[in-house]
Amino acid sequence: MIFGLPEFMLVAGSLVVLVAVCILRAVLGPTAPDRVVALDTTNTLVTATLVVLGVAFGNVLYVDVAFIYAMLAFVTTLYISRHLEGGK
Repeated sequence: MIFGLPEFMLVAGSLVVLVAVCILRAVLGPTAPDRVVALDTTNTLVTATLVVLGVAFGNVLYVDVAFIYAMLAFVTTLYISRHLEGGK
């Protein structure tokens, strides 16, 4: 069975709801590591949403943007983690 556009939009909508939950967790904290994990999870969900939308619309550009976004998010997470550890 091949999925249609409504199914992909349902999945993308669910991922957007999960992004909102992660942003709420990042705002509420209570500690800095909790916020870092919430932001990293948000980045992963945004990447997944972009891939789902790319498949739904049949546009490779979404997947390319998701790939670049994932690489930048990974580097950013490493930088924030190193900063919290007190490294230079």
